[in-house]
Amino acid sequence: MTPWDRCILHADLDAFFASVEQLDEPSLRGQPVLVGGAGDRGVVAAASYEARRSGCRSAMPMRQALRLCPAAIVRPARFDRYAQLSRAFMSILGDHDPLVEAISVDEAFVDVTGSQRRLGTGDVIAAMIRDRTRRELGLTVSIGVAPNRFVAKIASDMRKPDGLTVVEPGQVIETLAPLPIERMWGVGPRTAPRLHAMGVHTFADLQRRSEAEARSMLGESGVAWRMLALGVDDRPVVPDRDALSVGHEETFDTDVADAQTLRGVLQEQCERVAMRLRAHGGRTRCITLKLRTPDFITCSRQVTLPEATDATLRVWRAAESLLAAWLHQRPGPLRLIGVSVSVAAPDATEPGLFVDPDEGRQRRLDAVSDAAAARFGPGAIRRGGSRIEGRRTARDLRDHGPRPEAG
Repeated sequence: MTPWDRCILHADLDAFFASVEQLDEPSLRGQPVLVGGAGDRGVVAAASYEARRSGCRSAMPMRQALRLCPAAIVRPARFDRYAQLSRAFMSILGDHDPLVEAISVDEAFVDVTGSQRRLGTGDVIAAMIRDRTRRELGLTVSIGVAPNRFVAKIASDMRKPDGLTVVEPGQVIETLAPLPIERMWGVGPRTAPRLHAMGVHTFADLQRRSEAEARSMLGESGVAWRMLALGVDDRPVVPDRDALSVGHEETFDTDVADAQTLRGVLQEQCERVAMRLRAHGGRTRCITLKLRTPDFITCSRQVTLPEATDATLRVWRAAESLLAAWLHQRPGPLRLIGVSVSVAAPDATEPGLFVDPDEGRQRRLDAVSDAAAARFGPGAIRRGGSRIEGRRTARDLRDHGPRPEAG
């Protein structure tokens, strides 16, 4: 390979959460492992490749996964441990080029265009990253090397696990052509049948359409999908700056319409977000609710508090009010729900003149919750109303000690 005019990597840790459990507990290696809640409403956060061979996957109800794979070993999620390894992984990526854009805890884009003369071509840099990840972290990573983000993401999925796939600039169209249209960003279980009815089953079917035909068939989404099918994606890799927001979201395996279930999921997310906010010494005034409908329309609702806070209850109340307003206006199932908070500027964190008498009690409760999470893992203490992902005791969490992910 010679250096490319543009060279993008997509690096994705393989079955990250489950792989960490197998790393920290060697007896689990080679065994089917499920990470997540073991209760009636537990959800699979990650499935090892051994479990995936039985049909298990992330975001699947745990009961269903255990029916598919009765021999699977269930472990509770340990988000602090995953975050520790995620930071180390992102540091490895940053050592090869500072243009790193993390898109989740276990995957990131890296623009290595400027590093090719110093370190070698994209495939060489990718090999270096895979070697360091295995040697320093004990984990495997699959990497796609391509001229843009979209093709790099597609490529990283082609040879999982522990794969390296290079798509040369001149091979993009022919590489994408045979892929099923379900591999296209934004095409899901509800959209795919519509495309099939129009004769669009593969990327090649879109590649053959003109822009005008794609627009008449599918509107502006069709135009965008056609460009991606042709391998055209000019979006830059935007390196992460100092964290300006903290968030957590969940995509459901099956669309959820039950309001109480949605509230329970959202409450757990608020607990995690507020805990992370306090861990970083931050406070917030701006809370954002993210929602995605079954037809893949993503919406957000936002509220600004009169004073900055790091209290779980205040974050939860604000997020709950946004969800209640949404469900009142647009009752119906959701595919995804999430919450994020913007970190307030330093001058916005000064306390107000009037202190809520409940503030002291809430701070003590948050402190106890944070201490329990630090010792036993997130979720050791839950407020009433949050979704219960299995009734785990402190001893369970300690003895087993090593969000849905896709790797």
